[in-house]
Amino acid sequence: MSIEYSILALIGAFLTFYLAKHSRFDGIRASAALSIVTYLTFYWLNLDPELYSVVFFGGTFIGMSAPHRFGIYTLASSAVIFSLLFEYLVPILDGYGGALGVSAFLSVCICHLFIILGAPRSKNISFRRVK
Repeated sequence: MSIEYSILALIGAFLTFYLAKHSRFDGIRASAALSIVTYLTFYWLNLDPELYSVVFFGGTFIGMSAPHRFGIYTLASSAVIFSLLFEYLVPILDGYGGALGVSAFLSVCICHLFIILGAPRSKNISFRRVK
């Protein structure tokens, strides 16, 4: 497993989760803005922007999933599960798009299923919306 996939997915998930709480952003705008900035940064640093920005973008999918149901531990767990699934599904599925969507969906579903089955939930942190 590549540790950089997990780190990028975690960063993408948490940044999107917290930026979406700002009054001028929602989950979609936060994901789009962060993904564009990340792609440009990786492109400028010449660090395989296609691969790393896709992994980051998948992490932003996790960050905009059910913010009223997910706390920080569930968010982190989903991001790590996403990175594992993404790494192993890219060779099987044709292209990044299929692996990205399936990995994000399955990681959120797995964590949500554990919550339904009674796993302890992380406390949901309440934030005031910045006006």
